[in-house]
Amino acid sequence: MRDIEAAAVTRAVEALCMESNTRLGEDIRAALRRAREAESGALPRAVLDMLLENAGVAESENLPMCQDTGFTTVFVSLGQEIHIVGGALDEAIQAGVARGYERGFLRKSVVRDPVDRRNTGDNTPAVIYYDVVPGDTLRLTVAPKGFGSENMGRVAMLTPADGLAGVMDFVLDTVRRAAANPCPPIIVGVGVGGTMDKAALLAKQALLRPVGSSHPDPVWAERETALLHDINALNIGPAGFGGQTTALAVHILPHPTHIAGLPVAVNIGCHATRHGSVEL
Repeated sequence: MRDIEAAAVTRAVEALCMESNTRLGEDIRAALRRAREAESGALPRAVLDMLLENAGVAESENLPMCQDTGFTTVFVSLGQEIHIVGGALDEAIQAGVARGYERGFLRKSVVRDPVDRRNTGDNTPAVIYYDVVPGDTLRLTVAPKGFGSENMGRVAMLTPADGLAGVMDFVLDTVRRAAANPCPPIIVGVGVGGTMDKAALLAKQALLRPVGSSHPDPVWAERETALLHDINALNIGPAGFGGQTTALAVHILPHPTHIAGLPVAVNIGCHATRHGSVEL
């Protein structure tokens, strides 16, 4: 059994909130550069240049990449040999979010109730997902997500008869409907299987995979490639101005499901798809 101080968790989450909002992932930066080289039109190339310039300014000036600094989701991989001391883990994470958004001068976007719309003032509560795993390490992943992209997500309870074609059509139609709203070029997370809620969670988790990687199963990797091709053929393009790069990547997470169901969810990430991780 290994002890980890709750205060250390708070400090880690605080730092991740600020870093993920001000520093573009190198995998995404590289993908934007590749897209810029592949684009043939002057306008989409100019948009991609501006996105890269914006990321550079955000990092050098320690400023948010976007005015919407997001609703914070925290994924916790908790080793079963870990003992949190000096406070509750959930409270330590929430305190880290509050401190990160205060110290980083990040916009507070969370309202306490979906109807009365009063701002909580510190961007909490975050949504926290726990995964208990073997071992004595604690891994924290902070993923702030703006609602320009989050609002474009969809879930469908397809039937087994809809099959792979139904899944592919649903993903493509979701991106087509989203158009310029999620700030393309986008990253498309797809969850297939499980239950309605599990598919939605898988779709969001799929956004955390490094851009440029492929699904380890070659069958699903081929489906990702096919979807990326079809999405980029939509000609939505960077910022919705047209072009060859509507999406930088499509990431699919499949899961076993019921004999009578075929749940599918799509969660769209903006061009930044912010997240950061640390292991304690």
